[in-house]
Amino acid sequence: MATARTTIPVLDDSVRVHGQTVHILDRRVFPESLSWVVAESAEDVARAIREMVTQSSGPLFAAYAGMEITALQVAGLDLALAQTRMQQAGAALASARPTNNHPREAVNHVLGAVDAAHSTGNLVELALEAVRSGPQDYRTRSYALGRETATLLADGSRILTHCWMDSYLIELVRAAADAGKSFDWVATETRPYLQGARLTAHTLAELGQNVTLITDGMGAAALSPGSSIGPIDALVTAADRVSLDGSVVNKVGTLGLAIAASAFDVPFFALVQAPDQAAQTAADIVIEERDPAEVLHTLGRRTASGLVTEAWYPAFDVTPGRFVSKIVTDRGAYSPQEVHRYWSDARAEVDPNGAA
Repeated sequence: MATARTTIPVLDDSVRVHGQTVHILDRRVFPESLSWVVAESAEDVARAIREMVTQSSGPLFAAYAGMEITALQVAGLDLALAQTRMQQAGAALASARPTNNHPREAVNHVLGAVDAAHSTGNLVELALEAVRSGPQDYRTRSYALGRETATLLADGSRILTHCWMDSYLIELVRAAADAGKSFDWVATETRPYLQGARLTAHTLAELGQNVTLITDGMGAAALSPGSSIGPIDALVTAADRVSLDGSVVNKVGTLGLAIAASAFDVPFFALVQAPDQAAQTAADIVIEERDPAEVLHTLGRRTASGLVTEAWYPAFDVTPGRFVSKIVTDRGAYSPQEVHRYWSDARAEVDPNGAA
């Protein structure tokens, strides 16, 4: 079997630019079908993000691609009009999903790069440079995050994970392999889109990891002592956002698993490249409420009784810091109470003398 280092999972290359169009692998039907959604504008890309064609890290790569084709499309405009169109495209992409901050990060990186453009040609050049450097930096930081996480886990650990960590998961497995470690994984199926069953479990198998699938309702039982699945050594998930008070925002269902892990003395490690400087507390983070009708269906097929008309679907939940053991960043692991230090540590690294 190929090693984690040499294997490139299908989902690690799921956004591609062809000329002035973006091709996005439709994760709603993967792996049953390898179907690509074609976007001809940034607004089309934003719609694909909003409609769950891609999730987790995927919106970051999609947003970069949306900004790339926009830069190519404005090449014949004067500078003022080109800048205006870049801003419009960025606004559409950044607001595609309110809780997932990745599109906003990508847009800010590109718009920041083109802000000082002195001509349209220069704008295109700067934008293309940004859309290439940004994703590479994200992958590098994801590997650093994976390396930091791997140090917290013993070789052979059994890890429970929830939903789809995307680049964080892939780079964690690669970093662990580089450290001579491999893990056994337990993945929740993650209703209603079944990201865990289709994306997480599939990718772990591609990477040569042992993976056991469970339904969302089995998490607490799996974490409990004496479970027939065997002892769980850690709960490890991504975090879509982390506020400076150590609250973790992730796929709905994370909170319940974190509470169960805390009750059974299983450590919970939440992975995020950096906490959100703009969110002092979780109250500063918008929790996306999706169409409740999605809960009545599974992968487009109605699975609820036809008599049932009411449902509720917050796409994310908030786990208070008291249920989190460590928040693992690309600069190391922090307790929830100390994660705010990430930014002061970053500034100190840039300027070790502490000068303003």
